[in-house]
Amino acid sequence: MSRIWEQLQLLRPGWTDLIEILLVAFLLYRILVVIQRTRAMQIMLGVVLLAFTYGLARLLDLILIRTLLEAAFQYGAIAALVVFQPELRAALARLGQNRMVRAFQRLEGSKVADEIVEATERLARARHGAIIAIEQEVGLGEYAETGSAVEAPVSAEMLVTIFTPYSPLHDGAVLIAGDRIRSAGAILPLTQSPVVDRSLGTRHRAALGLSQETDAIVIVVSEETSQVAVAHHGSLERAVTPDRLRALVSGRTTPAEAPVAPAPSPTGSAALARP
Repeated sequence: MSRIWEQLQLLRPGWTDLIEILLVAFLLYRILVVIQRTRAMQIMLGVVLLAFTYGLARLLDLILIRTLLEAAFQYGAIAALVVFQPELRAALARLGQNRMVRAFQRLEGSKVADEIVEATERLARARHGAIIAIEQEVGLGEYAETGSAVEAPVSAEMLVTIFTPYSPLHDGAVLIAGDRIRSAGAILPLTQSPVVDRSLGTRHRAALGLSQETDAIVIVVSEETSQVAVAHHGSLERAVTPDRLRALVSGRTTPAEAPVAPAPSPTGSAALARP
């Protein structure tokens, strides 16, 4: 009787067990938040379906199906690293973010924000398409290398000139780090999940793609509708007003949660053609 009582005592959770349970639950929640509405969630559902099929095959003694699934599961870890590579990058980048550090790294003062807002207003009035990525905590160096180095102070005149139609760099993205234009004509990754809104052009899809892989704030000016959109953390806020854009760029607020299903791309990334 005493042995049974001792075994039952082991089943009673202590405060350390409760802490572990809460930590694991929080990590699982954060993982689900990162991969929600992305290709990874669809793949995860497929994995769950395969696991259910494997359990059913063992239960019904379906030898052929069980053998095939066991052979596939042997390479499952390597396959998961390859398939989930974009989502893993985004998750690791977000885990490394710190609210206090991010607060100090936001654009200082309102001058840069005013220049960006003025440029987007002028581009929208002229119906000139544009895409501007503002670096936050996660560096954009690998994307800057795909464009032409500029290293010039942020100014509305410079941004408008870059996106003037038929200029050499107007089809690419401008990358801004701090108060300087780091690169122009950069190529950004396109999103790879099913698209719901077919009206989204290549620039919008590239903005979503970059916002899923980094914490950059990406501004898009549509040459068809003259509307300004902002992508951040995989969500796209459309019809952004100048005051709202100024608040977003200066870091006084965050984009509204309006997730848009990204678009599939046969190549995964592409030069930014005019939509």
